[in-house]
Amino acid sequence: MTTATQQPEQEKRNNNKLHALYLTIIVLLAGGCVYLSLQLQSLKTLVSTREVTINQVVAQNDDIQAELADLKEDFDNLQTNDERLNKELEQKRKMIDSLMDQAEKHKNDAFIISKLRKETKTLRTIMQGYVRTIDSLNTLNGVLVAEKNQVLNKLDEEKANRQKVEGEKQQLQGRIEKAMILSTGNIWAVGIKSARGGKKDSEQKKASKVDRIRVTFELTDNDLAKAGPKDIFIRVITPDGKELTKSQDQDHMFEFNGNSGFYAAKKTVDYQNQPMNVVMYCDKAKQDDVFLPGKYIIEINCDKTTIGSSNLVLE
Repeated sequence: MTTATQQPEQEKRNNNKLHALYLTIIVLLAGGCVYLSLQLQSLKTLVSTREVTINQVVAQNDDIQAELADLKEDFDNLQTNDERLNKELEQKRKMIDSLMDQAEKHKNDAFIISKLRKETKTLRTIMQGYVRTIDSLNTLNGVLVAEKNQVLNKLDEEKANRQKVEGEKQQLQGRIEKAMILSTGNIWAVGIKSARGGKKDSEQKKASKVDRIRVTFELTDNDLAKAGPKDIFIRVITPDGKELTKSQDQDHMFEFNGNSGFYAAKKTVDYQNQPMNVVMYCDKAKQDDVFLPGKYIIEINCDKTTIGSSNLVLE
């Protein structure tokens, strides 16, 4: 049997074993933490290194794309009349386009980028050879080009002189044609109430009382104008923006200032280069139509040109 003295000693030994076990566990945990910390630091270093490598590869890719773009522009600037060289240059341009597509597709591939760099350098060397070849051809053709330019310059001078003379001729012709156009004066437009029962026509300002519009004007003297029959057209723009006319058909259309429209009145006069007074009447399309109150724009036209204008306001 275990005595009372032996029991505390047994408990003491047990406690010492537990303490040793706990200490061992603590040491192991601490060691594990240190190991994991070192592993984490190693992973961070690896990730950082890879990020730097990727960024370097991307930067190299950007440089290659820029070099290829510059190289393509240089090839585009090469000009020659030699058909064989032009075909070769076109092939090289297509090759550069293909390399640019590869650079776009393989941005993070260091091997592809290195390969593209070598091919770019090769193409740059080839391009320099083309430059020398084209320069040689240009030198051989220099004399012919110079002579050709001299001839062309003379032709340009002759063409410029001819155009100058033609321009002066056209300006003079334009001034003559403008001077030949008839002009008008003393334009007067009034609203008229037609006479009934033997009375005379009366001027009216109220639109509801107006039956027709009377336009009087003077054709001034013009010695440059061609004498003879002249067709005079009156064009009237109503307050609602429409053209006053008896009928909107082909028979009532005329040309003016490069346009066409409907006339409200037409009259043929015998112009003999002397001042003459003209009276013309603009009727409604239908007997039961009414004139609108407001502003009417009156235009006088002859020889496809507006030669005078006036306004009429009806209340």
